[in-house]
Amino acid sequence: MTAYADEPTARSLLVRTARSLFTRGLTHGSTGNLSVRLADGSLLLTPTGSSLGTVEEDELSRTDLNGAHLEGPRPTKEAFLHAAFYRARPGAHAVVHLHSTHAAAVSCLRDVDSANVLPPLTAYYAMRVGTLPLLPYHAPGDNSLEPLAEWTARSHHAVLLANHGPVVAGTSLEQAADAIEELEQTAKLHLLLRGHATRPLTPEQAAALAPPSP
Repeated sequence: MTAYADEPTARSLLVRTARSLFTRGLTHGSTGNLSVRLADGSLLLTPTGSSLGTVEEDELSRTDLNGAHLEGPRPTKEAFLHAAFYRARPGAHAVVHLHSTHAAAVSCLRDVDSANVLPPLTAYYAMRVGTLPLLPYHAPGDNSLEPLAEWTARSHHAVLLANHGPVVAGTSLEQAADAIEELEQTAKLHLLLRGHATRPLTPEQAAALAPPSP
């Protein structure tokens, strides 16, 4: 798809998606943030300090592709992460960042492969997420993470922030939300299966299902 051309529709979709993620327990309190890329190249984002369960359409923020605030309330302090993903992935038109419980738990584990944190336990994970690198810990809002995030996003549409949570880009908000939910469910499976012998997809099986690059 192309960037979201109809701003009222984009605002409505952002709020509906935020509500859905919040009410289903995929984020909590004032954590998590969503964005879409508009047809003029600017970004529409949830604002800083807001809850995805209560944010309204007229409370959304707009920034440029470098994260500079253009209008509306002050954007999420992680706007720089969203902008980095859009710059790295021209085909991406939405970014979702959550503090979902099981993915956040995995991000705190010591014994993980930082190049690919979760095994491909299911076909849908392989299709919607693929590989998931772990980026080193930075405090929320620390924009020194921006260059590494942009570099990593060139080859991965999903990353996990250490001691924090996942960030996923998609060609649409629906696609990004589906992928981050699949990531959360796979993190849950991974934790449930710790200590058990598992049978993930083979590298060949996972490669055959790898998602196209937005």
